[in-house]
Amino acid sequence: MRLIFILNGPNLKLLGQREPSIYGTTTLDEIRSWCEADAREFGLGIDFRQSNFEGEIIEAVHEARGKAAGIIINPAAYTFTSIAILDALKTFDRPKIELHISNVHQREEIYHKSLVSRTATAVMAGFGAYGYRLALRAMAEMTR
Repeated sequence: MRLIFILNGPNLKLLGQREPSIYGTTTLDEIRSWCEADAREFGLGIDFRQSNFEGEIIEAVHEARGKAAGIIINPAAYTFTSIAILDALKTFDRPKIELHISNVHQREEIYHKSLVSRTATAVMAGFGAYGYRLALRAMAEMTR
């Protein structure tokens, strides 16, 4: 079974509560449930994680190197600030999808320049929480 790591950065644990006008009302637990169901349908396994700590996300990427067929990552604020996460992702030589719930290009300028995009195989933004389901479907195709 192909294993996909789904990594979530800071503050995403508050989905459904934090700025629902931007991020919607779906919780991270609901997204995890969707991903688990979809993964079964696609014949995938998932390792779904969230951390507010940069080092934990880096450790997860390192762990994925030996286990995962692909990574879907919503680095949240670290998208725009973390060279360390970028460097970790560069060491993962399989498909990587950078995912954002909001359309970061419609937001303030600070959200326009992703460091992670420099190593991502694909980038998805603006599909809301449903973007996780789309990303998992894309990853199933990318890892066949």
